[in-house]
Amino acid sequence: MALTTTNRTLRAFYGIGSWLVTVAITLIGLAALTFFIGRVVPIDPVLRIVGEKATPDVYHRVFLEMGLDQPLYVQFWRYISGVLRGDFGISFQTTRPVLQDLFDYFPATIELSSLGLILGIVVGVPMGVAGAYWHEKWPDHLSRVVGLVGYSVPIFWLSLVGLYVFYYRLGWVAGPGQVDVFFNGIVNHVTGSILIDSLTQGQIDVFWNAIGHMTLPAILLGYYSLAYISRMTRSVMLDQLSREYVLIARLKGASEWRVVFGHALRNAAIPLVTIIALSYGGLLEGSVLVETIFSWPGIGNYIYQSLFAADMNAVLGGTLLVGVVYVLINSVSDILYRTLDPRSREFAK
Repeated sequence: MALTTTNRTLRAFYGIGSWLVTVAITLIGLAALTFFIGRVVPIDPVLRIVGEKATPDVYHRVFLEMGLDQPLYVQFWRYISGVLRGDFGISFQTTRPVLQDLFDYFPATIELSSLGLILGIVVGVPMGVAGAYWHEKWPDHLSRVVGLVGYSVPIFWLSLVGLYVFYYRLGWVAGPGQVDVFFNGIVNHVTGSILIDSLTQGQIDVFWNAIGHMTLPAILLGYYSLAYISRMTRSVMLDQLSREYVLIARLKGASEWRVVFGHALRNAAIPLVTIIALSYGGLLEGSVLVETIFSWPGIGNYIYQSLFAADMNAVLGGTLLVGVVYVLINSVSDILYRTLDPRSREFAK
């Protein structure tokens, strides 16, 4: 008994250690790739700071202050050492610490991506289930067409068309931005979420105005995730509905509702957890174009603007943040997978 407990403890420590090593290697590799690409692009970060009319002496002094005279591996080591201390550098654009910018911009991305994911789950999962249940019938054809269009058509094109049709021509939704110009500065920045901050501060008009502004980008992100979730749900459900336990449940007289949702979808929920987690990570990465087109003050727009301004400290910080969140999402999905699937727990014993 004591030996078994010791083995489980050792396995737990080994699993945690392996996870930490994997995360560290992934993030260091991501940081190195972004760092070295940023150093070889034909953009002079010193010139961005001092301006084109700076004297050679000023240029050389800033060049040395930024440590650009050092070898690349020395520059990278200095950057990683600073990150471990919580120092991501100063953004050339905002003249503020990058870490502070990330705290200010990232909640808006989480807010928009979460709404898109909720829409993708609420619509995508039932659509995938319907496509699998009525296989090769019109619900299946409809779900496949919707998924194919959402997965194939570039999201920036859908965003531009959506703005033209629903904002410019029909006027059903609000335009780009988080709120109208009239409402700027009314709500204090506390959580970074305009919906939460406006509600907690009693600014109902700002809340509904923000809803109008985020409706179209949230729907587009939801459609993007819906396409992936519905296709994968359909595939998983087709596999589950062909299993013997479904046939046995029907022979025992179970209702179709119980067979589909009580048995097949319940078992399909195990791989769906990973699918939804990957979809959420994809929304965080793919929000760059949507946030840029809709002028949404999120991390995607922040990285986009920083990249064109050669603000590599901001680009590196934003990339690392998205990478950390992506790793955490996958780790949570692995934990949920082990919790929902008893076979994985038996294998671990």
